[in-house]
Amino acid sequence: VTAQANLDPGVLEAADGVGMTGWQKLRLVEAPLTAPFIMAGIRTASVWTIGAATLATTIGQPSLGDPIFAGLQTQNWALVLAGCIASAGLALVADNLLGLIERGMAERRRSLSLGGLAVVVLGIAAALFAQFGSGERDRVLIGAKGFSEQYVLARLIGQRLEAAGYRVAYRDGLGSAVAHSAVSSGDIDLLVDYTGTIWTNQMKRRDNPPRDTMLAEIEQWEQAASGTRVLGRLGFENAYAFAMREDRAAALGVEDLADLARVAPQLTVGGDPEFFERPEWVAVRDAYGLKFASQRNFAPTFMYNALQSGEADVIGAYTSDGRIAADRLRVLEDKRQAFPNYDAVLLASPGRAADAAFIDALRPVIGAVDVDAMREANFAVDRDEEKLTPDEAARQLARRVGL
Repeated sequence: VTAQANLDPGVLEAADGVGMTGWQKLRLVEAPLTAPFIMAGIRTASVWTIGAATLATTIGQPSLGDPIFAGLQTQNWALVLAGCIASAGLALVADNLLGLIERGMAERRRSLSLGGLAVVVLGIAAALFAQFGSGERDRVLIGAKGFSEQYVLARLIGQRLEAAGYRVAYRDGLGSAVAHSAVSSGDIDLLVDYTGTIWTNQMKRRDNPPRDTMLAEIEQWEQAASGTRVLGRLGFENAYAFAMREDRAAALGVEDLADLARVAPQLTVGGDPEFFERPEWVAVRDAYGLKFASQRNFAPTFMYNALQSGEADVIGAYTSDGRIAADRLRVLEDKRQAFPNYDAVLLASPGRAADAAFIDALRPVIGAVDVDAMREANFAVDRDEEKLTPDEAARQLARRVGL
């Protein structure tokens, strides 16, 4: 529209006056004159698209967002910087190549336009080959949600499979719903999930049965719904719980969630981006009548920093997180059992469920990881000093639990 609006009517009239056909007028007059406006729009859209494409990580697709999200969750700023530089570099390359095409059109230099277009096509072809021709289909794809524990457990399982002769790739930073859908559909082969998450979010159940009953019903439901196989518990629970700084909780006289409800109107609550959208939050809020002055979303890694800095007075924490003990936080008791059990379980996709050799390679992991070992591994990744990568923490965890 902008390009057409900026065409000089006199030029078009002159073209008609010299007897140009419609095609000649388009090719020789309108295209060269409108090219700068059209290409400016394409260049801007391309740069924006490359930036937005980094969000593909959250839906399980490989992108330059992988190192950015992984670095944010583990506070590895070198990874974040590498992802940002790569994304910005790709955007600059794309902008310059499209600018080359624009220049060729404006100057009517066909070789320049075709050269730029050829490089763009080759780049797209290379990206498609990297995506579909890399042999990833022959690998075991292990999914991980967007927090440190999931990264560590994915590497622990991956290292076990590699020792058994399998090739492994990872899909990190997935949302809960995306991750479960991916393993159920076979887009990934393995996922560590949590019984309470499956119970409330996937099965839409609101009751809270004993953990063995819950697991048995989950196994039956997964098999009937998609053929996904629950291989068993890993050996620990990572439940949601509200946590406060010890001094703040003591000053307010808060020991449990009923006490928290009494002072909640003067407090700010923090949670991960999913927490306040989950049915578990609705259940605990309604069970205790929790009404906070405000609520804020934080990436899981930054929730604890927010609590220490005073940006939040109470957070929705994870019971297997090593920072609870390291930061001397008080976990508030849920006497009404509004939160369900959250035993970590290993799920295998329908395509892998009947592979006996594959399942046998994973058997040693089932029941092997106790909560203290998991807390130690999580803290090794999340601590501020002498941090380990998820891969290093997984190897340390394997030694700790005898795998």
